[in-house]
Amino acid sequence: MNIAIITGASSGMGREFAGRLDSLLKKTDEIWLLARRKEKLDALAAQVQTKTRAIAIDLTSEKELAQFAEVLAISNARITVLVNCAGTGKYGPFFTLDTKTCMEMLHVNVFALTEMTRICLPYMRKGSRIIELASGAAFLPQADFAVYAASKAYVYSLGRALAKELQSKGIHVTTVCPGPVDTPFLEYAYNDPSSMSSLKKLTMETAKRVVETALRDNLKGKPVSVCGLPMKLLYLATQSVPNMLQILM
Repeated sequence: MNIAIITGASSGMGREFAGRLDSLLKKTDEIWLLARRKEKLDALAAQVQTKTRAIAIDLTSEKELAQFAEVLAISNARITVLVNCAGTGKYGPFFTLDTKTCMEMLHVNVFALTEMTRICLPYMRKGSRIIELASGAAFLPQADFAVYAASKAYVYSLGRALAKELQSKGIHVTTVCPGPVDTPFLEYAYNDPSSMSSLKKLTMETAKRVVETALRDNLKGKPVSVCGLPMKLLYLATQSVPNMLQILM
């Protein structure tokens, strides 16, 4: 049985990936939708043509991740696509964020993504694909978004490394680095999205465009997907020195 797995599938980018993959996947028997909110997963599953499996899971729970690993082990599945979309972030000066909020960002954005990737890799073969959702915030430290940007820098670094490590196995890894995207994430992160800077509002993208770009770049074998001219310029500007160092290493 061939399956695609999408984390954070109940809304935003994950939901958009589910819709797009539903129409694109030809050799996949099931799409497994993972998120905390079962009712939203069930609603999405009802709209998807491909056979789906809605799995309510708290990705920050080691116990629930271990249970998921067991389900995967007995399913006799081959994973054709893994999309790690689950993520969270909170805007504000570092000293104003409580420990729980900071730890949640690290648990979801870093630990859960790492463990899901590790759990799924043994079930991937030549031609399988991994999409790790990072952020344009990964390119530079961001004041007032310090923990979030740092966590996405980790995802960016991990994804780039995996793209190289897995290249010989024929597994394609793309790290997606969008700027601001018009999803429910903004409501949570900023409380009032209208308080975002004018620059971020100008660089806002739709989830549809980011996902379409990400899937196209993944099919082309690109290790990084950046949507929109402003973010591409930022990406290029921050890559010159790292690329020189990579050549020397």
